[in-house]
Amino acid sequence: MPKLDLSLNPASRADDPAADTGRNDDTHEVAADLAYMRTAIVNVVFFGRPGSPWTLVDTGIPGSAGAIRAVADKRFAGQPPQAIILTHGHFDHVGSARDLLKHWNVPVYIHEFERPYVDGTSAYQPPDPGVGGGMMASLSELYPRGPIDLGASLHTLPADGTVPGMPGWQWLPTPGHSPGHASLWRPEDKALIVADAFCTTAQESAYAVALQKPEIHGPPKYFTQNWDQARNSVRSLAALEPELAVPGHGRAMKGLDMRRALHLLADNFDAIAVPDHGVYVENPIHVEDGSAYRAT
Repeated sequence: MPKLDLSLNPASRADDPAADTGRNDDTHEVAADLAYMRTAIVNVVFFGRPGSPWTLVDTGIPGSAGAIRAVADKRFAGQPPQAIILTHGHFDHVGSARDLLKHWNVPVYIHEFERPYVDGTSAYQPPDPGVGGGMMASLSELYPRGPIDLGASLHTLPADGTVPGMPGWQWLPTPGHSPGHASLWRPEDKALIVADAFCTTAQESAYAVALQKPEIHGPPKYFTQNWDQARNSVRSLAALEPELAVPGHGRAMKGLDMRRALHLLADNFDAIAVPDHGVYVENPIHVEDGSAYRAT
């Protein structure tokens, strides 16, 4: 098989660096009502026009609450969000949720299969540092895997697919990386918030994470525990023909080249995304009701 070109055209990045600098709110704006910021290794997303009601998607790694609140104060004139949407419960997406809730009395929504990891019930199954790819993977045994407890603020995403605090958006089940992983989709402008369903950087490599050179990759290998589901999720997202994709890891990308790369990933998922070996390659975790994912 010929070597696959995973690179994304830098001109396809979704934000405008000059406009971002002029706005001075420390975000990358990718639509009039959609922006993201990077907290160390992962992105958090802000939905809402500046100065208007807004919603936060994911909360970054532990210790990010102050930076998130500072951006929110600049962009939304100090208003708390209407809600916090969690795409899944891994530490780099929920790490600052408890600290934010000390300041914001707002509801938090997550897929029902992810609730055990954020209601204090259960830890995730261990990561797999043997998947290779670089230091981020090698160190994965050290990453927190929960559980945390978000208490009475926690709610389940609505069964009808709507997203609280995000009119016009739908949540889509995109399991594989985790049992209840969800992506967010706005049909009107074909915008996707994909979290970890796929990445635009090689998240296993600390060098790639630091450089942020845009490339198409599957979900972070060290935490992905069902590769068949992950493949199906990527294919379902590619079939939407999105115009904009905001990943949890890497830059937001848009347009024809982004779709080309996404279809490349969907069509060659095993070659691009699946490790040559690994605990969950040989023994994937199958989830019916979420309970199979629960670790003691």
